[in-house]
Amino acid sequence: MSYTYTYPRPMVTVDAVVFGVRGGALELLLVERKHEPFAGHWALPGGFADIDEELETAMRRELAEETGLKGLRLGQFGAFGKLGRDPRGRTITVAYMALTASTAHAPKGGDDAARAQWHSMADLPPLAFDHGEIMAYAVAKLQEWTRCKGVGAGVLEEPFSLISLAHLYTLIRGEPVAPDALAEHLRYMEIAEAVPDDPEERFVFVPTRLAPV
Repeated sequence: MSYTYTYPRPMVTVDAVVFGVRGGALELLLVERKHEPFAGHWALPGGFADIDEELETAMRRELAEETGLKGLRLGQFGAFGKLGRDPRGRTITVAYMALTASTAHAPKGGDDAARAQWHSMADLPPLAFDHGEIMAYAVAKLQEWTRCKGVGAGVLEEPFSLISLAHLYTLIRGEPVAPDALAEHLRYMEIAEAVPDDPEERFVFVPTRLAPV
């Protein structure tokens, strides 16, 4: 059965905020837009969801088409629909986030992206649409998750040391995280467990307490 409605309907897109860790720096994956609007500007990877496509499926397709990246841990963290955010018309975007090791992925622009590359979070170019606001919200959400969930499954190899996790959390929060205080926090929040009889005193995440990235 088909339905016809006389009122206008918004367009739906998906966008990905993909954070990468490279040594002692946090990076962001961006694409250079090939077409208008904002041709030649840097933006988050993403695009329109097809009418018969689940949102996460659309996100994974767009990410693969525009950057070549596949198999990331993707977590939905928000929807953004401010009036005027897209000059093509009323558009609502559903945003996803991922955290990975930059060195494990060599992005390559494709489809609507002229280029795709990692950018240092300390030196980002101006972003198209409202992608700067989306990225800032993603940073705040990721920082929040480090305080109540396990973050880093896509970066750290388990079992991991407290020093490596503290280093990762320091990058994400932008402030020093002491390993001793982190160990107490992990146990109190039941985020991670110490490996029994491990001479290196390493930890593993509790699966039910993992963040979606």
